[in-house]
Amino acid sequence: MTGPIAQEMRHLLEAAFAPSRLDIINDSGRHAGHSGDDGSGESHFTIEIESARFEGVSRLQRQRQVIAALGDIPGQRVHAVAIRARAPGEA
Repeated sequence: MTGPIAQEMRHLLEAAFAPSRLDIINDSGRHAGHSGDDGSGESHFTIEIESARFEGVSRLQRQRQVIAALGDIPGQRVHAVAIRARAPGEA
């Protein structure tokens, strides 16, 4: 089952990027008891997103765009978000 924060992230990213692929992986269980684990079960995520909107955009700018689309979630409501953003056809 997907928690409310993961669902919100999915909605925001789908609206911003119309991705051809979007995986939101909850890594919180791997960080239990570590820094940033707030006990919510939604403290650490990996986002794998593929969108045509990333074509011709640098890796750093892609990361910035994803973070901006997520609003106050990274750093305030979620401790850590790893981002793998690609354009279609990229490995």
